[in-house]
Amino acid sequence: MVSAGPFDRRSCVVAVKLPEDTESGIYPMTDDSGQSTTLQVGPSGRATFILGELKSGATRTYRIGDAAPGGPSDAGVRVTQEGDNIKVESRGHDILRYQGEKTLPAGYEPQYARAGYIHPVFTPSGKLVTDDFPPRHKHHHGIWSPWTKTKFEGRTPDFWNMGANTGTVEFVGIDATWSGPVVGGFATRHRMVDLAAKPQPRPAINEAWNVRVYPPVAGARPMYVFDWMSTQTCASDIPLVLPKYHYGGLGFRGNRQWEDKSNCFFLTSEGKDRSNGNETTGRWCHVGGKVDGEMAGVALLCHPDNFRFPQPMRLNPDEPFFCYAPSQGGEWSIEPGKPYVARYRFVVADGAPDVKEIERLWNDYAKPPKVTVK
Repeated sequence: MVSAGPFDRRSCVVAVKLPEDTESGIYPMTDDSGQSTTLQVGPSGRATFILGELKSGATRTYRIGDAAPGGPSDAGVRVTQEGDNIKVESRGHDILRYQGEKTLPAGYEPQYARAGYIHPVFTPSGKLVTDDFPPRHKHHHGIWSPWTKTKFEGRTPDFWNMGANTGTVEFVGIDATWSGPVVGGFATRHRMVDLAAKPQPRPAINEAWNVRVYPPVAGARPMYVFDWMSTQTCASDIPLVLPKYHYGGLGFRGNRQWEDKSNCFFLTSEGKDRSNGNETTGRWCHVGGKVDGEMAGVALLCHPDNFRFPQPMRLNPDEPFFCYAPSQGGEWSIEPGKPYVARYRFVVADGAPDVKEIERLWNDYAKPPKVTVK
């Protein structure tokens, strides 16, 4: 039984916990009116479906049928591993790619070689909304997540500004990829390495990514929606101390055409923009501008379980760059035995930001429908 709660629901991602011995697969679900939808069950009974429409205060009961045959050809989201890179698409249209193989543009210093990030990201019409290795900030990479100002074993490695050559982020491996009619995704691992340690570099943080991508959200303006989760743990019994600083954490680098300041627009959940939104807090922020003459953008939604929610934000005044930066709130640390978990949802669409729609999507993400299973 699904309860909408206080919000109208439409094309809402719903997570369901079934008994752990439930077999992975694709299951039909039928409600009391005879309408059907698809339930995708993964390992340990973790299941997902898309709730088409349910008004606030309403409930709907589904009955789950027997597992249905299915395969990659039936995938609403198809995920393909190409070496250590991952391609995510839907019905022949690219959504995003994960870069696991280390790359370096010609003429760049060797310390800038990087893997373990997401780029490119596209809108439903095919507009590119991310950038990689921009010449003015060679260390920026689409969607990535290192720390900047740190203290580790008495040293101060910088895992973000790779030109300093005091820290780096290494790709470790791909743990899983999956495709499906409801959700596709991947799980990968990285490590943040202190390059200043002697006699050899020392890993400081182990990081696991879990990325879940959903089929395009239909409507007057289609959208791509995907969830990003990072779990960071200490690589030793030494904490990573994070002093107060204005950026570091989840970073987003926008399309290179947005380097023109007159063509880059920020909007936060609190109604602030580039002129007054830097170092404020917000539940979400939209970053966008024209790509080849047409508007496109990305809304980054912050989950309420995140540390220091609503998190402080870096809205760069000169570059098409955004960061959720919890270190703006003061010094803190990632301690041994206490994982740091960060969750965000990305909404990628053509056109200018639709505040009402972003608010609806944030409510779906932060305050999802209640589900009871019998």
